[in-house]
Amino acid sequence: MALIVQKYGGTSVGTPERIKNVARRVLETQQAGNQVVAVVSAMSGVTDNLLKLAHEVSSPEHPPTEREIDVLLATGEQQTIALTAMAINALGGKAVSLTGAQAGIQTDGVHTKARIADITPTEVHEMLDAGHIVILAGFQGQTRDGLITTLGRGGSDLTAIAMAGAIKADLCQIFTDVDGVYTCDPRVVPVAQKIDVISYDEMLEMASSGSKVMQSRSVEFAKKFGVRFEVRNSMNNNPGTLVKEEEPGMESVVVRGVSIERNQAKITIDDVPDRPGIASRIFGAINKANIVVDMIVQNVSWEAETDISFTCSAADLPKAEAELRKVLAELGPHASFRSQAGIAKLSIVGIGMRSHSGVAARMFGALSNAGINIQMISTSEIKTAVTVNESEIEQAAKVVHTAFGLDKA
Repeated sequence: MALIVQKYGGTSVGTPERIKNVARRVLETQQAGNQVVAVVSAMSGVTDNLLKLAHEVSSPEHPPTEREIDVLLATGEQQTIALTAMAINALGGKAVSLTGAQAGIQTDGVHTKARIADITPTEVHEMLDAGHIVILAGFQGQTRDGLITTLGRGGSDLTAIAMAGAIKADLCQIFTDVDGVYTCDPRVVPVAQKIDVISYDEMLEMASSGSKVMQSRSVEFAKKFGVRFEVRNSMNNNPGTLVKEEEPGMESVVVRGVSIERNQAKITIDDVPDRPGIASRIFGAINKANIVVDMIVQNVSWEAETDISFTCSAADLPKAEAELRKVLAELGPHASFRSQAGIAKLSIVGIGMRSHSGVAARMFGALSNAGINIQMISTSEIKTAVTVNESEIEQAAKVVHTAFGLDKA
């Protein structure tokens, strides 16, 4: 008998018919001789509607507090767990629903984006031992003081992986609306292939580079606790993508995938002195405004003046410009800055890049042959990323995908 954790996202439980489909799949898994914990998200659209209601009953002068937002949003998953348990019981199964708190998920006190501090799955084990299928609310937990908290974006994935680690599950399956992780977004590169096996590190880099299949913190948690998981489609029985610790043979694939991230902006601060503290002053101001910086490139000229460029989300560009104006006078008498929206990031990822030379050159050559200009370059051990004009990102993804032999045969 295997112990399996399955997670179903909002689209997988988006309608009563889809909930019944999930119920059948979960029950079949148990009937095959397994113990099953199914983690479910709120039905698609429910969380947005709850937020809309929160703002309709509040006002700009008195917006809803994060504490009450958490209490409200947690009801979305509670609705789904009850409906899913009902659907399984209607099929002759034996299911019970548990909230995050009932399942022993303890979080820190940060509302709307809490972190899991500990899991004591006593009731989960008791229900499984009694022959129940456990339907667990994703995205939520409870503080030591009994306050309801939610885990933020990707919270249900995190719930599933963390619970799989806590109960020492044999397998964790993340069911979604795609067949697995692809070498690139199939909507951008129609010939993209599904990846059968990918390492934690590759999955982390792809998640941080724009791949929307998994949030990076869920993958980080899986890597830290050695939780192997599979990304699969809840609408069919096709094999998915297994995410696991890397093995020596996996390095034979030079580039595992290509990721794109749109809606980026670039800021360049020109002519700042080359002395200690300048970068700290710039990025300290940016950090205080809660702006996430991605790529950073610094160039020191022979005249001992520095140009610093960085990228951020295009949505954060006005805020970043406002913060830089406040500190510009402290950055030197000649300091100025320029900004540019309408750029996108293209990344290639693969642990095989560690042991193969010429990878970046092949990427740059493919872009050059297509007449696509590179604006910034950033590299790590298993990733090379560039920025290009957003209008060219789809063409860039296609030519790079082809250059590394990732197209379907």
